Amino acid sequence: MNESDLSLAKAMVGMEINTTGTTHRKSVVGRVQEKVFSPTQRNKCETCSCGGEMDQQKAQDRRRTRSLNAPSPVQQFGPCGRIMKNSAMVMTIQDPASQRLTWYKPPLTVLVIKKVRDASVLSPFVQLVHWLIKEKNMVVFVEHSVMDDSMLQANSSFQAVKDKLMTFQDGKDDLTDKIDFIICLGGDGTLLYASLLFQQSVPPVMAFHLGSLGFLTPFEFENFQDQVTNVLEGYAALTLRSRLRCIIMRKDEEKGLVPSTNLLVLNEVVIDRGPSPYLSNIDLFLDGKHITSVQGDGLIVSTPTGSTAYAVAAGASMIHPSVPAIMVTPICPHSLSFRPIVVPAGVELKISVSPDSRNTSWVSFDGRNRQELKHGDSLRVTTSIYPVPSICAQDQISDWFDSLAECLHWNVRKRQKHLDELSDLTQSSSNDTLDSLEQSEQIDS
Repeated sequence: MNESDLSLAKAMVGMEINTTGTTHRKSVVGRVQEKVFSPTQRNKCETCSCGGEMDQQKAQDRRRTRSLNAPSPVQQFGPCGRIMKNSAMVMTIQDPASQRLTWYKPPLTVLVIKKVRDASVLSPFVQLVHWLIKEKNMVVFVEHSVMDDSMLQANSSFQAVKDKLMTFQDGKDDLTDKIDFIICLGGDGTLLYASLLFQQSVPPVMAFHLGSLGFLTPFEFENFQDQVTNVLEGYAALTLRSRLRCIIMRKDEEKGLVPSTNLLVLNEVVIDRGPSPYLSNIDLFLDGKHITSVQGDGLIVSTPTGSTAYAVAAGASMIHPSVPAIMVTPICPHSLSFRPIVVPAGVELKISVSPDSRNTSWVSFDGRNRQELKHGDSLRVTTSIYPVPSICAQDQISDWFDSLAECLHWNVRKRQKHLDELSDLTQSSSNDTLDSLEQSEQIDS
């Protein structure tokens, strides 16, 4: 048998060929070592006197940290099978536990977004802006409309820093590559607005809870100086909140023209029946394959971050924001068996009005830019490559479950009493009958 035949036989039956020409089958231990150690380390172990036993400390060093996802980036299945090395086909998922903020250079510019028409946010806003300028020597950007607030104009501390603020106008000024850091003061709407302002790469966002719900705003404003300083020094965990790329192609634009709408959304895109009294009739495609037709009030396509917003109100499950997925939730479907589904983050959804639908549909993006989806138009939705790096107050797990408990009162109920607390059971014995208990009650009365 020549050398090529030996190589072929080795590939077919998983045999190792030694220098003397004898063969032996790989043991189970050998396969585990092949997964854990590099070829250099494995060969070194096979030729040394340890008989294949590796140092336990080296194995411990190469173990993965806590993760919400499957092992990545390299997966191997047995001695021969593995995922094809093709960057266009393989999506590498980073371990959420390793997502921590790193500054390549000290941040210089900060964008401060505050909740509008809320007097309770004015004092924290002035304190923060004054401290960032005077103590941290940072360049502070605010929206131009903030400068016209009459209550701010009457604040003497704000007047001292007013001329040092940089302003921008939404829709006119481009903030790309101008902002290093974002601080939100308010509720969840401030974080959604920050996502809308940056339609590509988003700077790290630190959100303070000064609004109504605060599910996405984990920081309390008390002692904000120490909290902001820790973030500026790089001591913070991150949650990479995925966004959806939403593109509307009009009927007369399918031939290579620019789409009428191209937006990134953080929560969800909603397709509904609008003012029509008829049920919506929407065709849903997944990677070009027709999945189903939605008959009902509409459809919600959401990110894991948006799963705790409109989707959960419509009966969907709550998904941790680090899970790479897209949720599809019907709104009041005309079918008892139409339940919400979760699909992989890499797929492309196509949504269009069915040709035989009695009416058109309407679509909105994170509650904005509402517009009509007519017959022949299509909406294409997929996961964007630009997530929102949301800074954690503690870590990815604690922040999310704290929000579930504090904002949604998840699994809040009265606890069942312990048997010792039930006096009617502890005072009776197993020999007591119902008649004897009733007689004792009559005597007591």
